[in-house]
Amino acid sequence: MRNNLKEKKLKIERRHRRIRAKIKGTSKRPRLLVFRSNRHIYGQLIDDEKNKTLASAKDSEIKSKKMKKGDLAKEVGKLLAKKALEIKIKEIVFDRRGYKFHGRIKELAQGAREGGLKF
Repeated sequence: MRNNLKEKKLKIERRHRRIRAKIKGTSKRPRLLVFRSNRHIYGQLIDDEKNKTLASAKDSEIKSKKMKKGDLAKEVGKLLAKKALEIKIKEIVFDRRGYKFHGRIKELAQGAREGGLKF
């Protein structure tokens, strides 16, 4: 059992490294990094040239806790888009960290698009 968990984490780590080798964020077009846990979802805009986080958003910043996780992810995307537009960022590179593009990851991306960001 324990060996299976190690293999699963190793596969996720390898997939993440493979994706990160292809995706780079700049100050004009930063990388939107998404992290998803069982309970929460987080998003960050990262400038890889300067190794700096430009903006971030998480579901605990949203006041309404009565929402479903998918709706909450969409609101995080909209909040992140609002913060990005405040610092004059309109285009981003989407880094899903090896997660499949469905469910909460997809909802966050749609929320960011609705907020005015271009991928």
